[in-house]
Order: sequence, then C-alpha cells, then structure tokens
Amino acid sequence: MVEGIQPGGQLITTTEVENFPGYPDGITGPKMMEDLRKQALRFGLQVLGGIVTEVDFSSRPYTAKINGGSTTIKADTIIVATGATARYLGLPDEEKYKGMGVSACATCDGFFFRNRTVAVVGGGDTACEEAIYLAGLAAKVYLLVRRDKLRASKYMQKRVLENPKIVVIFNVNTVGLFGQDVLEGARLVENRGTENENTFDIAIDGFFLAIGHTPNTEIFKDKLELDEQGYIKTTGSSTATSVEGVFAAGDVADPVYQQAVSAAGMGCRAAIDAERFLLMNE
Repeated sequence: MVEGIQPGGQLITTTEVENFPGYPDGITGPKMMEDLRKQALRFGLQVLGGIVTEVDFSSRPYTAKINGGSTTIKADTIIVATGATARYLGLPDEEKYKGMGVSACATCDGFFFRNRTVAVVGGGDTACEEAIYLAGLAAKVYLLVRRDKLRASKYMQKRVLENPKIVVIFNVNTVGLFGQDVLEGARLVENRGTENENTFDIAIDGFFLAIGHTPNTEIFKDKLELDEQGYIKTTGSSTATSVEGVFAAGDVADPVYQQAVSAAGMGCRAAIDAERFLLMNE
C-alpha cells in the first residue's frame, strides 16, 4: 500500500466519526485510521510512504512509480483507492477552523451541532440535501447561495424553501469566518460587484461546504476510463475498471455516497475481485 500525501485520507481531518459501525461511542477520524492500519499490518501489509506519480497499464505486470521514479513497483493487479478531495472556498479561515466548526460532510459532523445554528454553502442537490439533513438536528440552517436561484431539482428546492428551519440567502459570497477558539460567525457579501453590494455578518456555530468533491484521478487520465466529473468508471456491480486487473474502490469511484462505511465495503469487494482475478490468471 502506497500511503500518499495524506495517510488515512479525508477522515484524518475529521475530529469525530459517529456513523461508522462498531464504534457505539464514536471515535476520532485519526484514531479510526490508526486502528484500520494496525489491523491491515497484522495480515502482512507492506506500507510505503510517498505518492504514486506515474502508472503504466499497457502490459502486465503493471508499473507504478513513486515520487517521480525514486521507487518502482510492479504488480499483477492494482486497486486504486486514492479517494476524493472536498472542494473548499479557498479562504484562509477555512483551514483555521477546520474541525472546529468547518466541515465538508454534514452526515459526518452534523451530530455535533444539534440545536445550534449552522450554514451550508452551495445551491445544488447536495447542498439542499445537507441543509435538510442539518435542519433535522440544528436549530437554524442558513443556505448560502452564490447565484440568484438554486440549481437543485424542483423537488429538492420545494423541500428546502418550505422548511421553516432553513433560511436561504441568494446572491451571497462568503469572504471570511471569525471566532475566538472556535467558529462563531461568517462574513458575507451580498450582490458582490454591484451598486447594491452589502457586507454583513451572521452568527453561526458550524459552516458546511457542499460545493462538490474532486476525485484524485489526475495520474489516471488517459489510463482508465473516467466519467465527466473525473471519477473512475467501474463495470456493473463489480469494482473492475476499463483495464483488466485494475480495480477501484472508495470515493475515487463513488460520486454518490462518499461515506467511510461504503468506501470500506467497496474496498472489500475490490480485494475479492483482485484475488479472483489472480486465481484466474495464474
């Protein structure tokens, strides 16, 4: 296993995980990743530090180069589990309050904002879904939409606009976050760049980004078949990719669910698919 730039993936940046089976009292993301790593090592896993910077799937055994070629691995089968990266606005304050009010996963962290005030950034189906989910926990939810209308489906728009806990603010950009030790508010600019431009603050305890994810598939362009968003395409209900003997698991091949438990299950399927491939090609 090549660990990559962020060993443990997105869960390393999550303070508490409440919805993974087997942890009735919850667990921190880093501790859960540490437990999974130890369990894998018990079965003989070899872990390499570094980043895979180049792959060659033209013939078996396949080749993966690490850190620009300082190390080369040859393998008869490969599982791609490079995940996806949540999109952020790029504000310095996002890093400052990450894990202390800023999150890119409402279903992961929403529990911590029960009966509090939160904001969701985005205007598509995902943003609306997260706003509705959070409205079931929080006292109040602001939905911050950059455009003058929602991009979500009509049904999702109706559910959001009819929810008494959700306040939709259109034509607004978040330009800053503030607070002492934890997040306390957001600074917004309404009608940016127009004569009606207006800057104001809202008091919030949580700030959720719902503007999508970017799959970590840059090195697989022209190597594997990707969808229009850049996610790896898999065949039917299997984890097989467009290249025989190469499989994909987790968020890198899942633009829909993007949960730790579904990624773990897909990883299991990929391992079984890879094992069967090896048995059939001895």
